Amino acid sequence: MSNWTEFKESDYLDWKLPMVEIFETVEGEGSAAGLPTIFVRVFHCNLRCTWCDTPYSYAPAKPEYEATIAEIIDRIKQYSSRRICFTGGEPLIHGEKSAALLLAMAHLEHIVDIHVETNGAIDLEPFTKLREDIPALNKKVRYVMDFKLPGSDEMDRMIVTNFNFLGEKDEIKFVIADDEDFQAAVIVVRSNVKKGQVLFSPVWETMPPKKLVGKVLAEKLVDVKVSLQLHKIIWDPEERGV
Repeated sequence: MSNWTEFKESDYLDWKLPMVEIFETVEGEGSAAGLPTIFVRVFHCNLRCTWCDTPYSYAPAKPEYEATIAEIIDRIKQYSSRRICFTGGEPLIHGEKSAALLLAMAHLEHIVDIHVETNGAIDLEPFTKLREDIPALNKKVRYVMDFKLPGSDEMDRMIVTNFNFLGEKDEIKFVIADDEDFQAAVIVVRSNVKKGQVLFSPVWETMPPKKLVGKVLAEKLVDVKVSLQLHKIIWDPEERGV
């Protein structure tokens, strides 16, 4: 991992990753919500959140296929969108292979933004260090860290030091399932967030969006953005590839 900055395309284009899907749609949440986006979803996750909406992206499910980085890049080139959502599962779980794919995507001239949907239980330091060292990554890559709360049953897996490595263009997402989650998120935000846009996203079945808005206003969280999942409004929540 210490030699990530020495990657050459001839070294990594043949590396294979387990894949779930690559498709084009509009981004469903966060600062890029509504913008046409290419989703690159890799397989495997180190968490098992109770409310996960992509259980097909980790065991006991199996990858849909394997693809080399070169094949993934060729597939991305088939789409016209200029933005990529690198997601999973957990997109950074493959270590140097994840880093190499990020670099290959950043080298695509037509791509202007790559947002990485990471789960808060992966050490971000080597990835953000790589971003600092390589201009293409620094220009295009931003991290959306999904910090897990009590309702996920995975809060104890969160790496709190990751907040030290996030920058102004990064985002921190909190999925709010209930009142306990909301209070936990408020404590984390006030204690740990240094840089980045904070997003509060409701679990629709247990935290109505209207209620979440009221709680954000009552708590005077003036810099928190309430983020709704557009794809669940536009399409059936169970529909894939949208």
